[in-house]
Amino acid sequence: MAVIDVQGLTYTYPGGALPALRDVNFQVDPGQLVAVIGGNEAGKSTLCLALSGLIPALFHGQMQGAVTVCGMDTQSHSPGQFAGQVGLVLQNPANQLSGMRYTVFEEVAFGLENLGTPRVEMPARIEYALEQVGLTKLRDHSPYTLSGGQQQRLALAAVLALAPSVLLLDEPTAMLDPQGSQDVFEIIQKLVRAGTTVVIAEHHLEWIARYADRIIALAHGEVILDGAPGDVLVSSRIQEAGINWLRYTQAAYLGKSRGLWPANTALPITLEQTLTGFQQMGSISSSEQEIYR
Repeated sequence: MAVIDVQGLTYTYPGGALPALRDVNFQVDPGQLVAVIGGNEAGKSTLCLALSGLIPALFHGQMQGAVTVCGMDTQSHSPGQFAGQVGLVLQNPANQLSGMRYTVFEEVAFGLENLGTPRVEMPARIEYALEQVGLTKLRDHSPYTLSGGQQQRLALAAVLALAPSVLLLDEPTAMLDPQGSQDVFEIIQKLVRAGTTVVIAEHHLEWIARYADRIIALAHGEVILDGAPGDVLVSSRIQEAGINWLRYTQAAYLGKSRGLWPANTALPITLEQTLTGFQQMGSISSSEQEIYR
């Protein structure tokens, strides 16, 4: 049974001339990592807000269709009812920190307190969340002495402590360096393996290609592609979403036109796939392959 079910979702913000989302339809099974991609104003953030139950309850506007997450319909359940089962991590962690706690440990406790979690359960849940994001050693530091990347991890920890069944991430690597981005995706992968369903709006396609089970591409609020990364990221239609092919795909496409890429081999989306394909044609030696790795 799908943990997320979106049927005919169309949403227009108050005062908006055009819908931010148009007739969006999809389902997500438990334990999937689904990436949502698209250019600016494609509707990625709006979709995250809709799945979190904040639309239409807090943003109002005009909504048609239905969004059901963890068995709850967004038009008949309050954001507070979503809070314990659906977690949302925003792009800018400064917008998510409470500003009411002196330490990292206390910041993670804030959400648990609001949900009425028994105090005896809190320490273990907080320590687990901090360990997952690598902030255990900073538990006694002020949230506002942390770097941007560390604050992003803290925002993620605060949500993980709530043990949500569904985790929504709105461009969580926007403020991170490559190593920080990889760390976040490795954390996400562990959560997915443990059974958490994750929907992530992300513009770094290299990470999406490596980790996502499925990609939904949006353009002007509409779903234009929905499928496996190896199908979506090599489609010519993603340019409609304001997205260019990955450099690996571009290199192989150019190589294919020059007889340097295997005719019956799909275009690649990762470095490993690219090196393997060129090596099959003798376009790159084993020693050169190791250099590129």
